[in-house]
Amino acid sequence: MPEAAPLPLDPRAILLTASATGRDDAIRQCGQALLDVGAVQDSYIGAMLERERSISTYVGEGVAIPHGTLAAKDAVHHDAICVLRFPDGVDWDGERVTVCIGIAAKGDGHVRLLAELAQILMDPEQAQALREATQVAEVVGLLQPNEEDEAQ
Repeated sequence: MPEAAPLPLDPRAILLTASATGRDDAIRQCGQALLDVGAVQDSYIGAMLERERSISTYVGEGVAIPHGTLAAKDAVHHDAICVLRFPDGVDWDGERVTVCIGIAAKGDGHVRLLAELAQILMDPEQAQALREATQVAEVVGLLQPNEEDEAQ
């Protein structure tokens, strides 16, 4: 099996004590985090909200993975993810979300990002560690394990 490339995660796009008034506010904050690290144009935030209106990005276990529509690919400068932790939770159409992982990707790059995130989130211990992370380094370690960690 080929080794997975590290997820494109800028530590500046990890916010662990966020709060939101609701789902759309949380999505806007994810989009803003992607904008702040230069991954997307401002219009991508609207595309993330549009995607959510067409299909929920809630994936279970308190996690949502908001991302833009296919039409918004031109608004993406480079692949990136952001991680926002909402300790008090956000109502996501009746579900309680505590972690949002925003995605921006060129071409079909979102497929790889979603697949790699799924591998992490399907592991109950890793998913719990992500939901409970209080340090940026913890999130980076979970989402960008280095070769030494994998060799053990």
